[in-house]
Amino acid sequence: MSALMSVFADLVAHLADLLDPLFHGSATAAAIVLFTACVRLLVHPLSRASARGQKARARLSPQIAELRKKHGKNPERFQKAVLELHREEKVSPLSGCLPSLFQLPAFFLLYHLFSSSGSGSGDGESGGMLDHTLGSAPLGGRWADALADGGLFGAQGLVYLVLFVIVAAVATFNYGRTKRQLAATPPVQNGDQQVPGMGAITKIMPLMSFMTLFTVAFVPLAAGLYVVTSTTWSAVERAALYRDMPNGAPLASAAG
Repeated sequence: MSALMSVFADLVAHLADLLDPLFHGSATAAAIVLFTACVRLLVHPLSRASARGQKARARLSPQIAELRKKHGKNPERFQKAVLELHREEKVSPLSGCLPSLFQLPAFFLLYHLFSSSGSGSGDGESGGMLDHTLGSAPLGGRWADALADGGLFGAQGLVYLVLFVIVAAVATFNYGRTKRQLAATPPVQNGDQQVPGMGAITKIMPLMSFMTLFTVAFVPLAAGLYVVTSTTWSAVERAALYRDMPNGAPLASAAG
C-alpha cells in the first residue's frame, strides 16, 4: 500500500508541475481535476458498454413483462427466466455497476493521500501535499475547518460554497432525470401485489444524488474535488450516451 501511495503521490506531483505555469498555487487542485478526467476517460468504454446494456434491457421490457405474468406467483422461476433471457440476449445485469466500482480505488487513494490522519504532518507518502490549496482552502482540510477559519463566507468557506453550488446543480439535473425515469417505469410486482418497500424506494431514489453534498462536506477537499469532477462528468456523459432513449438515462446513482 505504501509503495502504491508513493507512486500515486508522484503522479499527482508531476501533473501539478506541468500545470503550475497556468494555475500556480492551485496547480495540485488542477492536477486532481485532470487526474479525475483521465480516470473517467479510462472508464468511458465501460460506461458505453453499460449504456448498450441498459438500452438492450429496455428493448427486453415487453418480454420481461410477459415473463412476470407467466411466473408472477413463483419469484424464483421468474428470476431464473429473466437471467436466461439476459443470457440469450448477451445482456449483463451488472454492467451498470462496473463504471462506479472501477472509480472507487482512485477516490480512496486521494482520500488517504490528503487525509491528515493518514499522512501525519504532510511528509512521507503525501510529499507535503497537505499544504497545497485550492484558492485559500487546504486540499487536506474539510468544510468544518473552513467554517472555523472565517466562517461560511470566509476565504476558505467560499471555495466550498462554489463546490456545493456545482454539486447542487448536477444533483438537480439528476433528480429531474431520475423522476422521469421512475415515472416511465412500471412498479415491480410480486404476483398481484407491489413488492414491499418499493414505494418508499421510489420516493427516496430521486434524492440520492443530493447525498454527494454530504460527501463533499465531510471528506478532505482533494477527495471532494474528485467527487465533484466525477459526478459532473457522469451527468454530462449520461446525457450524451442516453440521448436517444425516450425516457432519458437510467436511474442516477449518488456516486456518479
